[in-house]
Amino acid sequence: MIREFNGSVYAVAVDSKDDASKKPIVLNESARILWEALTENKTENELVELLLEEYEINRETAEKDVAEFLSVISKAGLLEQ
Repeated sequence: MIREFNGSVYAVAVDSKDDASKKPIVLNESARILWEALTENKTENELVELLLEEYEINRETAEKDVAEFLSVISKAGLLEQ
């Protein structure tokens, strides 16, 4: 579930049985862009390309950022396996 509150966007796994994964995650601007792309079933490589188009960063940084984002949302129960 994604909610906006006081200008911040929060994501939380509502179906999780693990209490630790029910903690909300604050999505920054790039995470929000990636999240929206995931709702369109974009691949990991497409997410990297999206960051490269949106920000002035190199491929290595984009790949690292996408991998970290996917890891965080997966651990939080927000990524369907």
